[in-house]
Amino acid sequence: MGIEYRLTLAGDIPLEDLASLVAPHGVEESTLPGYPRLLTADLGEELGYTVTVSAGSSGYFDAEDDDGTQWEWEPDTYTNIIFDLRTNNPPEDVVPTMVSAVARVLTNRPEDAAFVLNGNWLLLTRVTGQLREHRPTWWDNYDVKGVLLR
Repeated sequence: MGIEYRLTLAGDIPLEDLASLVAPHGVEESTLPGYPRLLTADLGEELGYTVTVSAGSSGYFDAEDDDGTQWEWEPDTYTNIIFDLRTNNPPEDVVPTMVSAVARVLTNRPEDAAFVLNGNWLLLTRVTGQLREHRPTWWDNYDVKGVLLR
């Protein structure tokens, strides 16, 4: 089982716009009939993770905030970027590169956003342009504190 990070942005965003920011060498498009459009890139050898970009509507997202309270968000439309870290790569080697990809997205896109670890722990939110890092020990542990706030 790997470690999964999900960056969700509110709004109807062209998938290619986001894919170019997190997988600059290109993505593959899923051709499974009956499934929503999905772009993927296996960056495992290069960066230590696989990235998937998909969109949806009538979203519901929740995660545990710093103080143990449940954070909830229900965007009408959204786009998810999933970073699936390989189990054989140490997270301390992969997380800084992944956070750099998240920074590129947040720098180039203005939408409200949330960054969540394993679907359970809220790491970052951006609401009406204001970024807030949650779980300071996580950011400190990977030496990426403030990277997204610059």
